[in-house]
Amino acid sequence: QVQLVESGGGLVQAGGSLRLSCAASGRTSSMYDMGWFRQIPGKEREFVASISWRSGGTIDYADSVKGRFTISRDSGKNNVTLQMNSLKPADTAVYYCNAGRQGWNYAVLKEVNIWGQGTQVTVSS
Repeated sequence: QVQLVESGGGLVQAGGSLRLSCAASGRTSSMYDMGWFRQIPGKEREFVASISWRSGGTIDYADSVKGRFTISRDSGKNNVTLQMNSLKPADTAVYYCNAGRQGWNYAVLKEVNIWGQGTQVTVSS
């Protein structure tokens, strides 16, 4: 069974940076697409960024984070990183790593992808 463990969340002032990491363990496959979603209380989990398992494959970002966040992964490994710069209070949320199929639709991916437990990111104004 595959498990995902996120790390790197915390409290930062607006304009600051944080780096989230997600490591996969267990019966892993190097063919997983991986990505990040985030969720605030009372709202549905929303897409942040994703990266294909293929070298040079597709990378996607939500419009709200383009130009500020960068997703990357270790070659041949199921470790993915989300570098978050120029953080805003609106970025405050629990961030969840996921692995399996690339996409932005949580209603679909929640059933087919593997999910981590989440890490809290809080951006103060």
